[in-house]
Amino acid sequence: MTPEHVRLEEARSGTAAWKAWGPYLSERQWGTVREDDSASGDAWNAFTHDEARSKAYRWGEDGLAGVSDDKQRLCLALALWNGHDPILKERIFGLTNSEGNHGEDAKEYWFYLDSTPTHSYMKWAYKYPQAAFPYEQLVHHGRGRDDLELELLDTGVFDSGRYFDVVVEYAKGGPEDLLMLITVHNRGPEAATLHVLPTLWLRNTWHDGSTRPSLHLDDEVVAGDFRFSADGDYLFCENESDGPYPKVTINDHVLHGAPTNPDATGTKCAAHSVLEVPAGESVTVRARLSTAPLGGFDAVLATRREEADAFYAAVLPESLGEDRARIMRQSLAGMLWTKQFYAYDVHRWLRERGINPWSAEAAGQRNGTWFHMVASDIISMPDKWEYPWFAAWDLAFHCAPLALVDLDFAKEQVELLLHTRYVHPNGQIPAYEWNFSDVNPPVTAWAALWVYHREQETRGAGDRVWLGRVFQRLLTNFTWWVNRKDPDGRNLFQGGFLGLDNIGIFDRSKELPGGGTLQQADGTAWMALYCQWMLQIAVELGREDQSYADIALKFVAHFAWIAIALNPPDADTPLWDEADGFFYDVMRMPDGTTIPLRVRSLVGLLPLCAATVFEPEDLAGQPGLVERALEFAERFKDSVPALAHVPREGHEGRRMLSLVDHHQLRQLLTVMLDEDEFLSPHGIRSLSRRHADEPCEFDWAGEHYEVRYQPAESDSGMFGGNSNWRGPVWFPMNLVILRALFQMHRYYGEDFKVECPTGSGTQMSLQEVALEISRRLISTFERGEDGKRPVYGSLEAFQDDPHWRDLLLFYEYFHGDNGAGLGASHQTGWTGTVATLLWLVSQ
Repeated sequence: MTPEHVRLEEARSGTAAWKAWGPYLSERQWGTVREDDSASGDAWNAFTHDEARSKAYRWGEDGLAGVSDDKQRLCLALALWNGHDPILKERIFGLTNSEGNHGEDAKEYWFYLDSTPTHSYMKWAYKYPQAAFPYEQLVHHGRGRDDLELELLDTGVFDSGRYFDVVVEYAKGGPEDLLMLITVHNRGPEAATLHVLPTLWLRNTWHDGSTRPSLHLDDEVVAGDFRFSADGDYLFCENESDGPYPKVTINDHVLHGAPTNPDATGTKCAAHSVLEVPAGESVTVRARLSTAPLGGFDAVLATRREEADAFYAAVLPESLGEDRARIMRQSLAGMLWTKQFYAYDVHRWLRERGINPWSAEAAGQRNGTWFHMVASDIISMPDKWEYPWFAAWDLAFHCAPLALVDLDFAKEQVELLLHTRYVHPNGQIPAYEWNFSDVNPPVTAWAALWVYHREQETRGAGDRVWLGRVFQRLLTNFTWWVNRKDPDGRNLFQGGFLGLDNIGIFDRSKELPGGGTLQQADGTAWMALYCQWMLQIAVELGREDQSYADIALKFVAHFAWIAIALNPPDADTPLWDEADGFFYDVMRMPDGTTIPLRVRSLVGLLPLCAATVFEPEDLAGQPGLVERALEFAERFKDSVPALAHVPREGHEGRRMLSLVDHHQLRQLLTVMLDEDEFLSPHGIRSLSRRHADEPCEFDWAGEHYEVRYQPAESDSGMFGGNSNWRGPVWFPMNLVILRALFQMHRYYGEDFKVECPTGSGTQMSLQEVALEISRRLISTFERGEDGKRPVYGSLEAFQDDPHWRDLLLFYEYFHGDNGAGLGASHQTGWTGTVATLLWLVSQ
């Protein structure tokens, strides 16, 4: 057991609070719903980046390389100034939803290089230009929506290496002893000056009338039980919007010489150093925040570095090789760095906006019907700049890679949104901050199973009490889906856009043309999967508690009704199209007519994913379950192809629930594995490439709608235009497909083979197909024979420069033809699943 594993056990048992401090500070608090006090609900413009240096936040804080305690009462981060910028660099800059040619996007380069799960050691890097940061050029870009986004490298500000690499390392001497080493590398050809300001401040928790805490100088800066010491001169002000020494004071002092508080007290303090860094050399700055320093600075830091290496040597599969190990370690570092303290008391938030939470007016406000919700937790975020708030299905996917390094945190995250403080009284799980009432795919049950099985493997036994508690809470959510998202009572489910943004012909979350309703192939398939996952949990819990037998049969029956609804006998317009060998959404009009929407997308592949295999030993502990399931299947098998699998044992006596039979499976795989359709060099595309030349078109009441294959950014403003599901590769959806292929291989065995790629003549088992898709996904980040990483496309600095080429970014999604990274650049929550893939292919 490594020292880091010992710390994890101490944190788990409560003997040492090793997780009390961590990277829990956001990278963007401005522009969030929580900070929006406008009447219009325009969060982006209610609190702008330009205001962030002077206007005090109400619900959280942000900063560069920021850390805080687990309630974000005391914060520590970095500020910089290169002598030319119009503002102090205190936070990451990016464009709002209405700026740029593709909407919101961070326009900086920063990297999460390392982190242990207790944050005993962390490493972060930032590239800061020596010339004035091109704020205006990035906003007023002159590019259209059909053009690629203007990126920071495109502005020329990094030419000739005229920038600083600023590397921040944190190490813990103890649970309340935090060391900060800032190393500034001058990559330019000449000496250059940099102002470095490690900054300590108190989150503004007193704006509601509470007692204001304070910092003061006593040789070191005193903050309650903590003492802060750092190289440089101490500058004090208040974390307030106005007053004698407001929040902007330190910015104005460094840039313009404005006075700071001469009494050396306040709620914000920075230690100011002015560094002259020779060309090609480096200079360091040290800071320490501690209740009682434990050991010398250099010794602690060196030890924690070694312990981090030892921890990952134990975690990473030995077979990975150097480059794959780097990919996996940096992806896990990103997962751990994007943990964030998230506070949102909706009842209080509404009252601060002058709205009675119980009034009819509240129901018309964003999140107004979620007045019960009180969040004050450490949460795994999708991206602490682009999405500095949780998203329900993102969070579920995060738990897979997190379980590889911190089982206890993964378990907390699985259960978090199921607590009474979060889940709506009607059973709905909140989707994400922009609109809690939107619907994300119900993948929490899968996350619970994944984490439970990882704990079985790691600790020898799964936590059955925890799994049972999660199951009981998910039952309420399952019932909400059944009652709210099946409006016709036909087991054909709707969920709006279900996180897939612009994948459809029109916005599936809004009223449809002609007042129609949408029977969604993906919504229905997600519910079939939900049934299967809940059945798996019930079967597992039923090993020791026979009371789960009846509820297990409930999910078998419910799955069957969904299977019938998806492909009913003698239906005029079933979701399955036999001629095309594909599933399509169907729009039902008020007069009863139906219109298939022939978009070949992930929506039509999702039914393939609803496949779950049960081992003979899984069912042996459920006496009567198999017999009752077989009796049910016998009654309906002539009408429901999917039930054909239930009575027939597969390879080694296994049984399978699947929405598709072997004939439909072959047809779907023929389409999915066609490189002119879904199979790209870097995974499964979200939309078939055939729609590049054959767009799907729909006309209604003089309005024309169209879906065309777009491998990169969206040309549509739908959902802000910063996400595109019309062609790129998305890692989590590929993970769902891979799960199904591995499951079905266990049922069919090696005898079931398909052509992969379609038309190649190469026959593969389903497991080999899954491994081939995994290889393509992983290759997105690997340095190829040409020495280049596909993820970085034509960005030459990332491909060739030794100071850039091993710094990895885990983008939101990837170009459908060449694998280049697109969308949010730090979407480690989504794409951190590459760590899961690397682990899987190494087993």
